[in-house]
Amino acid sequence: MPVKIFSIFLLFLVMNVKAQVPERAQQTLQQKPAVSNEDSQVSLYQKEWLIRENDTLPYRIMYPEQFDAKKKYPLILFLHGSGERGRDNEMQLVHGGNLFTKADVRANYPAIVVFPQCPEWDRWSNFKFIDSNGQKTFGLVKEPTKSMLLVEALLQDLISRGSVDEDRIYVGGLSLGGMGTFEIVRRNPSLFAAAFPICGAEDPSTAHELRGINWWIFHGAKDNVVPPAFSADMAAALEKEKANVRFTLYPDANHNSWDSAFAEPELLPWMFKEKKVKIKKIKIKSKN
Repeated sequence: MPVKIFSIFLLFLVMNVKAQVPERAQQTLQQKPAVSNEDSQVSLYQKEWLIRENDTLPYRIMYPEQFDAKKKYPLILFLHGSGERGRDNEMQLVHGGNLFTKADVRANYPAIVVFPQCPEWDRWSNFKFIDSNGQKTFGLVKEPTKSMLLVEALLQDLISRGSVDEDRIYVGGLSLGGMGTFEIVRRNPSLFAAAFPICGAEDPSTAHELRGINWWIFHGAKDNVVPPAFSADMAAALEKEKANVRFTLYPDANHNSWDSAFAEPELLPWMFKEKKVKIKKIKIKSKN
């Protein structure tokens, strides 16, 4: 009799354990962190590295859906800010990366999108802030940074692959990247069709060199990191040079005016309709 009771008790115990295992397994699965939608979108950007001699430039690149290497696509270069510098090849996508991964954007604006990453010790633009009577003045240094030279090499490498529409190359950036946007256009005035610097800066005396492309400049009126006057002065200088320029100043935005800029419903339609301005060469017949 005791043996029979013990057998029944053992059978009950085994069945009870079996019933609880799936529940515990389910609880364990529920506790695992789910992959966020943003993470899955960021994964659309492939990790690549450009190597030139002893220098390496990490970059992320996203190709259009159903990419065909025989076709030509617009190319977008985006330069991040100082807070996203590093070597992990991930931080540069924190701001702006998801702007181009939205399903409707990929469907309506198929493009090659590139986010390079600048190391902590370098900058996209070679500049210095000059304090004069309590006011900051933006000053340029003629020699380009190593990171700028690597980005230019990256662009040439991507163009050489044959899938870039050279009439529709665009560049944008925020903060440090906004400054880099102005500089890379100044250094390559015939390369880009449009540019959108956000909370950036540039020496207004360079406006003559920048007048040949389409601009949309953004800044926050309450920016306490990069004075909004830097963008306002550049917009005014470009207008004086008869450039095609738009300037948007967000009255309540601080330095993170990129949030408002990325939310502009007209930003992408404006950019993608722009094409490089071609200057026709006029042949002068010589008189005999």
